[in-house]
Amino acid sequence: MAAEWVATTRCPALLCARVIKRVWFLTVALFWVTMNVLLWRSEMRAGKDAGSPVPAAAVWERVLTAPDDSSLNIFQAGKKMGNCRWVPRVTEDLPGTDTPTANDPDAPEGRVKRITGYAITLDGTLAIDDSRQHLRFTAEIGLDARQQWRTLRLRFIRRPDAWEIFADAAAETVTFQMGDPPNGWERRLTFAQLAQPESVLAAFGLPLPPGWLQTLLPAGAPGATNRLALDLHWEARTDWMNLGSARARAYQVKARLFDKYEVAVTISRVGEILRLELPNQVRLVSEALTGLGASPR
Repeated sequence: MAAEWVATTRCPALLCARVIKRVWFLTVALFWVTMNVLLWRSEMRAGKDAGSPVPAAAVWERVLTAPDDSSLNIFQAGKKMGNCRWVPRVTEDLPGTDTPTANDPDAPEGRVKRITGYAITLDGTLAIDDSRQHLRFTAEIGLDARQQWRTLRLRFIRRPDAWEIFADAAAETVTFQMGDPPNGWERRLTFAQLAQPESVLAAFGLPLPPGWLQTLLPAGAPGATNRLALDLHWEARTDWMNLGSARARAYQVKARLFDKYEVAVTISRVGEILRLELPNQVRLVSEALTGLGASPR
């Protein structure tokens, strides 16, 4: 060892190389320790800051533009009742349309040229009793570029019966259909008629004397002269999702229905629906999370 040290001191280049090697080792070690400490502090701080409010519109934008579908299992009071698939997609200018972005030859290939609207499809099956028959349902929602709904179609099928409801915001009409043509039954009502429950009952063959429905409704309930509306105020916050021993960042979006019931949605950072909590102990859970014991922190 002494001989090696003497040889090193007699050779400045070798001594310099040894010093640089040791300094480099200490620098790498210090960098590694510093980055781990900073990462640990970041995780701890993120855990404390979880729950901070975020704009609900920004979260819904991620849901509408999510790259993947959401496959969900349906439970009620812990019992599996069915499954469904949530499929969002973006509508855009088609090639050759007369818009500045569509006709730009320098625009990158594959880029969304201009969003003209959004579309959501929800379809699945549901067991409504102990029989082997299932209720198949489909919902199709069309939104414009401002995320305002334009069309809504609901279809329910339980062999041999089928029901369909179609609402058109532009025409301000709602069409009810039972069965398929030519033997089907159909009724079309305007939004103005829907605001009058007595007119709706009369259209479906259940007429009531004028004023009777108002006497049957509780005080303050919508009557024949009030417009029926459902205005949900959504609140979004950052949160964590527990996945066994691991955790993942997520969003929690909540709203109150009729000032009595709460609707809560857990959404991933990329817009995938992870869980939906509805009244009457109804819960929709992502198939990827079922069986993992996933829950908010």
